[in-house]
Amino acid sequence: MAGSAKPAPQLELFNSMTKKKELFEPRVEGKVSMYVCGVTPYDFSHIGHARAYVAFDVLYRYLKFLGYEVEYVRNFTDIDDKIIKRANEADETVTNLSSRFINEFLLDMAELQCLPPTCEPRVTDHIEHIIELITKIMENGKAYAMEGDVYFSVDSFPEYLSLSGRKLDHNLAGSRVAVDTRKRNPADFALWKAAKEGEPYWESPWGRGRPGWHIECSAMSAHYLGHVFDIHGGGKDLIFPHHENELAQSRAAYPESEVKCWMHNGFVNKDDQKMSKSDKNFFTIRDIISLYHPMALRFFLMRTHYRSDVNHSDKALEIASDRVYYIYQTLYDCGEVLSPYRGENISVPVPTEEQDMVNKHHSEFLDSMADDLRTTDVLDGFVDLLKAINSNLNDFKKLQQKLEQQKKKQQQQKQQKQQQAQKQPEDYIQAMFALETEIKTKLIILGLMPPSSLSEALKQLKDKALKRAGLTEELLQEQIEQRTVARKNKQFEISDQIRKQLGRQGIALMDEPTGTVWRPCEPETEYS
Repeated sequence: MAGSAKPAPQLELFNSMTKKKELFEPRVEGKVSMYVCGVTPYDFSHIGHARAYVAFDVLYRYLKFLGYEVEYVRNFTDIDDKIIKRANEADETVTNLSSRFINEFLLDMAELQCLPPTCEPRVTDHIEHIIELITKIMENGKAYAMEGDVYFSVDSFPEYLSLSGRKLDHNLAGSRVAVDTRKRNPADFALWKAAKEGEPYWESPWGRGRPGWHIECSAMSAHYLGHVFDIHGGGKDLIFPHHENELAQSRAAYPESEVKCWMHNGFVNKDDQKMSKSDKNFFTIRDIISLYHPMALRFFLMRTHYRSDVNHSDKALEIASDRVYYIYQTLYDCGEVLSPYRGENISVPVPTEEQDMVNKHHSEFLDSMADDLRTTDVLDGFVDLLKAINSNLNDFKKLQQKLEQQKKKQQQQKQQKQQQAQKQPEDYIQAMFALETEIKTKLIILGLMPPSSLSEALKQLKDKALKRAGLTEELLQEQIEQRTVARKNKQFEISDQIRKQLGRQGIALMDEPTGTVWRPCEPETEYS
């Protein structure tokens, strides 16, 4: 593609440790090592999870587009207080419950077109590595055992809180656990927990027990990526205590341990409050994709820069759904017109205007992505190309009609000469090929091309719109027929009322020579 001539500018990423954007330079040329904290699988995943994994999937995809070989590790915390509690309530084993929700999570990720990571380790498969790491920390004098529990001593590690920038005296004792008065410092956190009655356990030098929350990721990241790796990611709620504690225990065991770039995504908020399971103010991914196409949810999440908080609202999802429908419909219409010409070798060049648009879009896409993944600007950047496709489609169809008429009328030579100076059918075809290729190429990089055909995706988007409107195709066709009858009878008030009511339900009617057709739309307000 001619637009691909510009090399990608060097990638800059915001490092949570230094609190600034930095040029991304991988430790090993051509290779990137990335660890992203995964889910604790005790329930269906909510859209806060989708936010994190879509954000890091965009990074993963872009790094691959840049030509890097990416080792991407995302774990499952498959042993945890919450899993144990839920398994007991459900009268099933911890392994069954966690495996079930791991499978559900993977289905959700596939729906959102998040590429599978290189490796997806489970904590329970790495107990041996965790015990080895805790032993090393203790040998280095940075942890202590007490009645079968092992705690990390924050007083032994002067760098503690260097990631979060917190003050130790303001620090409350960790999360997920109650305050333990036996600890030397209230901020000390558990590396190993002594087994309680009826809980799963593993044998260790300190007795039967299981790992603390934070030690798991230190052990698994070191096992798969080594003690020094490029990117460690997760939601910004993980900066403290999880990533802070990870950093401390990794360095306490191996002082050379280092993450080159810490990256954190923003929350999804509902009513200006962080969406979370513990606050019971969350929507699962399943809740959303039962009403909206998964690509509409992905678009919605990418519409806000990954470091900013996303405000969840039905309106924002409706807008995202509308945009996705417009993109797919435009590409579908374009594909239908171009279909007869795909095998042809058209020798004329892409018209200058459209080639310039493609080059400009390609250049701006690279600049936006290189600047800490500015997906908001990237998504906005498609608008001009989509408009250009629709403009070319309209003009091409008009020209085809005109040429048909000219053939019939056998116009004079003077008029034919004038026609030679105007845009020819081949010009429109080449213009549309170039615009279509540019849009599809970038949508693939962003993970926004539908996994099915465009026609199937459009049907799915329409089906979801009907569901949100509380309609079936049959009920909608009945209303369209009622409106047609009302128009024939010049009962325009009734026909307008039907159109407006459907518009409020997110259904737009369009009157065409062949009859009335419909498409999903952003629901109109009472006064629009």
